[in-house]
Amino acid sequence: LSLSLSLSLSLAPPPQFGVDNVLCHVADPTFVGFCSLRGADCGVKTIAKADPHEKVGVLASVGGKPHVVEYSEISTEMAEATREALSGSGTRLLYGAAHICVNWFSLPFLRAFAAGALGEEGSASLPLHVARKKVPCLDPDKGGGSVPLQPSEPNAIKLELFIFDTFPHAAKLVALQVPREHEFAPVKNAPGAASDSPHTACAAFSRLCVDRLVAAGGTVKAPRPCVAANSGNGSRPRPLLEISPLVSYAGEGLEERVAGREFELPQHLC
Repeated sequence: LSLSLSLSLSLAPPPQFGVDNVLCHVADPTFVGFCSLRGADCGVKTIAKADPHEKVGVLASVGGKPHVVEYSEISTEMAEATREALSGSGTRLLYGAAHICVNWFSLPFLRAFAAGALGEEGSASLPLHVARKKVPCLDPDKGGGSVPLQPSEPNAIKLELFIFDTFPHAAKLVALQVPREHEFAPVKNAPGAASDSPHTACAAFSRLCVDRLVAAGGTVKAPRPCVAANSGNGSRPRPLLEISPLVSYAGEGLEERVAGREFELPQHLC
């Protein structure tokens, strides 16, 4: 739908998410409600970084404005900097709020940005980011330029636009930190990789489904699925559990289906 039609129909502002995150809660009512009730222009979900050098962008203030700063743009000193935890027990990373590409934008903010009404004299725009990539090509020195070449080093420059570069133009941005194990399982690597692969994402989703089933009074006969079941050599994970979102969005309403019952994996509740 166009922005003008969405505004005329008084539709809810659209959430935005990365398609590679298997655990993303699409149109999460808690997140949408949180952003709306706070009267925000933009909202983001974050998780705590797994370690100081995890390759994720972080939410930070740059020149008094909210920004997502890419891991490649943070020095080692900044990545490892800590502060006292709000609870008073121990320390936490100063730049530890990892951006997981789950965002929310108010319709008036999107319309103003698209119309060029933000920034100094309406000059707001998305900057280009340079990414160096290894791109398969043809070897110019072999076979008259007809021999495929798999480069071992980056050989191409990719120019990228990031939607979060709208954040500095927001009058109010809010952030909601969520549990990693509930909301972040990206697929970035090939099957068989030790992390962020299709197998590890499936295992993470299955673990979440098992937690929801047990919380609703059900039990699982097989051992709980785990990422370690993927040995890294291409083997498949252990038997999995999938609860269809048509049955339950986030674990609600499962009691009448699972309470007092034992389930043997693999299992698909649909």
